[in-house]
Amino acid sequence: MGGSRMTYAFLFTAIVLEVIGTSALKASEQFTKLLPVLVMAACYGTSFFFLSLVLRTLPVGVAYAIWSGLGIVLISLVGVVWFKQPLDLPAMLGLGLIVAGVVVVNLFSRSVGH
Repeated sequence: MGGSRMTYAFLFTAIVLEVIGTSALKASEQFTKLLPVLVMAACYGTSFFFLSLVLRTLPVGVAYAIWSGLGIVLISLVGVVWFKQPLDLPAMLGLGLIVAGVVVVNLFSRSVGH
């Protein structure tokens, strides 16, 4: 059950699309703006498609932990830069712990395969 380069390329694509979709969700202003709603739907659907490809190789728990964890960190950065939503110290520490968890899973878990 190891991850190939293509698996991680699919996972990265799924993460980026999920972050774009979540950004579009915010920009849709509670589904009142059509273009962001369409972008959101397309990105979420395509993100789940790529995540399904990842699940051929990686265990669902590991894949989801990486997908959601890195998605949380990236959307938080988008929130800071794009939507001007500052993060306080506890939020930054928590996000750092999420990154640390993803690193531990990828470097040390036998579930991932190296």
